[in-house]
Amino acid sequence: MKWFFSILICTFIFSAAQAQTYSLTYYLQLAKSNSPLLKDLQNQVASNQIDSLRLRAGYKLQVNANSGGLYAPVVNGYGYSEAITNEHTLNALLGINQSIASKKNISTQLDAISLQSASTQNAAKISEQDLNKAITTQYITTYGDLQQVKFSQQVVDLLTREENILKKLTRSNVYRQGDYLTFLVTLQQQQLQLTQAVSTYKNDYSTLNYLAGVADTSQHDLDEPIIEKKLPPVAENSIFFKQYKLDSLKIINSKLLVDYTYQPKANLFADGGYNSDFMGQAYKNFGASVGFTFSLPIYDGGQRKMQYKKLSLQEETRENYKAFFDVQYRQQIAQLNQQIAESETLTAQIKEQSKYSQSLMDVDMQLLQTGDLKIADMVLAINNYLAVKYLSTQTYINRLQLINQLNYWTK
Repeated sequence: MKWFFSILICTFIFSAAQAQTYSLTYYLQLAKSNSPLLKDLQNQVASNQIDSLRLRAGYKLQVNANSGGLYAPVVNGYGYSEAITNEHTLNALLGINQSIASKKNISTQLDAISLQSASTQNAAKISEQDLNKAITTQYITTYGDLQQVKFSQQVVDLLTREENILKKLTRSNVYRQGDYLTFLVTLQQQQLQLTQAVSTYKNDYSTLNYLAGVADTSQHDLDEPIIEKKLPPVAENSIFFKQYKLDSLKIINSKLLVDYTYQPKANLFADGGYNSDFMGQAYKNFGASVGFTFSLPIYDGGQRKMQYKKLSLQEETRENYKAFFDVQYRQQIAQLNQQIAESETLTAQIKEQSKYSQSLMDVDMQLLQTGDLKIADMVLAINNYLAVKYLSTQTYINRLQLINQLNYWTK
């Protein structure tokens, strides 16, 4: 069993040593390039640009070719009234149509599309921030697992060397058999800890690949994540507040669009070609026509005021959400800064404690070789050393996670 465990650990260490090293930047870029959501939002922006071009094209001169024919036979006096159907007709016309709209009206409609594009672009930025945060969070967690594996391996290697020394001293009756077994139990516990750490690392690494959209079951070493603390921008310049500004502009734009629906509408049209009922001299039925349409809304039952009321309710809702988010935003920033400061203070204390734990371990290892150390004291020193190192790793990882959460709000 012992040999099997040693082979398992050596295989993992060898694989990690031979594997390619990946960085946080690599996974962030990979996740962005694989994200279907970001691609979808980019396509929506491109689609809005096409809608803008279509709107402009719709107000240009429209030319259509139209043709139609009808034959309604009358047999023995039975059939449709010829006064209505003309019995047989044929037309082949080229029609021209031109909608008349003010530049402000067209501009307002174009603004609505532009605001929608701006909203989509802002949503893409927020989605990218969400993705960056998720990938970074998982990367930090996985990196912490890897550090725990490396540390556990170092401890196992150290205890294995000391176990060989203790075994010789036990055979020489310097230590009792019970002391040796107590130490051996400690070594086996650390071997189990290493096995568990390796399993945790593999699982979290697979999750990292899953989030980044990578179909890869191999294990790779990870570079230390370089995450610098950033200062959040003024709230009004944040992408998280920009959406509220865009929503306000969209409501204003909607009111203008409502106003334009109640303005006069005019349309010019003309056609030319052949249009005949074959009742007279059909060869002379070539001609042309021109005309116009005009409409002016007068009364619609008060629908205009109703639409204004709906938009006012939307604006009130927007203001409520913005005010609530503003409080949450500022509280979140302050809380994260406080937690980061506390983590940095704790890190300094842990470093100081780690020096004493390391020194005690070194002294105990020397005393062990001369037989002047109680095994119980050594086990206690090992446990204290492990606790400090574990707390050091967890505090370091926790600090990186806090900085990652803070940096999420810095765009």
